[in-house]
Amino acid sequence: MPTFTKKEIKLIQRLNTPTKVQNFLNSLKFNFEKKGETLRSPLRVLREKNAHCFEGALLGAYILSLHGFSPFILHLQTTKEDYDHIIAPFRINGFWGALSKTNHSALRYRDAIYKNIHELVMSYFHEYFLDNGIKTLRKYSKLLNLNIFEKYWMMAEENLWGIDEELDKIKHYNILSNGVNLRKADRVEIKAGKIVEYRK
Repeated sequence: MPTFTKKEIKLIQRLNTPTKVQNFLNSLKFNFEKKGETLRSPLRVLREKNAHCFEGALLGAYILSLHGFSPFILHLQTTKEDYDHIIAPFRINGFWGALSKTNHSALRYRDAIYKNIHELVMSYFHEYFLDNGIKTLRKYSKLLNLNIFEKYWMMAEENLWGIDEELDKIKHYNILSNGVNLRKADRVEIKAGKIVEYRK
């Protein structure tokens, strides 16, 4: 099994705050999965220098775990017309924030200012919409602690589909059952939502 090099270990040691980890995640190109779906380990992401939201959450949570944080990830589940999102929540002085790897202007990092996980999740609600303005966030998962997985998951060569399956199985909480009474995102919000960090 491959392991982290001294250079990679030094990099991880320097990334000792959520802000530093998020800045590093932002520096990675976005993984558009051009050769098929992936869910790569933190080691593979470091070496291939790109990540999608789930891979970014795994890498971010793992790095934070080496600096005294619990390695949590959380699933934001949408209607079938939209794409789900994965974040890596962290807690500082009793307040919650989140790491987030995204290619868009929305659904990004959250400072640790939220009293509980529900508040944190709801901060994403009004940013989650389709090109027609319909808001799509419907459920969120219980926190998944990555410490439950085998000891060397962070260095795995194979895709981590087992973590994906566990996240699907974990308890999810409804935000609302439908969006009938929701105001659509307006023209300015929709335009801002189309800003991307990396092009395919």
